[in-house]
Amino acid sequence: YKAQGVVEDVTNRIVDHIRPGPYRLDWDSLVTTMDIMETFEENCCVMRYTTAGQLWNIIAPREFVDFSYTTVYEDGLLTCGISLDYGEVRPNFVRGFNHPCGWFCVPLKDCPGHSLLTGYIQTELRGMLPQSAVDTAMSSTLANFYSDLKKALKT
Repeated sequence: YKAQGVVEDVTNRIVDHIRPGPYRLDWDSLVTTMDIMETFEENCCVMRYTTAGQLWNIIAPREFVDFSYTTVYEDGLLTCGISLDYGEVRPNFVRGFNHPCGWFCVPLKDCPGHSLLTGYIQTELRGMLPQSAVDTAMSSTLANFYSDLKKALKT
């Protein structure tokens, strides 16, 4: 999946809200828990997070364990990750898997104070799910992601 939108803020502040850390749980309605399991350097970690059930719980809550890295990329920032086979799955969750994913955030040259945020998401929710349910959930999740992020940045 690819998601793209203009966000009214600077790249550093936007990426601080997306990457693993204290802001994400405050605004992202899909993420229910997030634990940093290992930190390798300031912008590099292994995190475990859980997501809420979706589509009236047709898609049960999921758990992911991802390696995450954030770095400067051209004029902006890149935060990327990939799932790891790490630790036991917690009860009441299905372990999902993220293939290489990333969020690119670059300033808009013609519009100071605005940034272009582009996400590439390759997730396997796993479990017995019809692809149409996954596609529906992903489209609403990504739309809500941008809406919730924009609200969080205004506070």
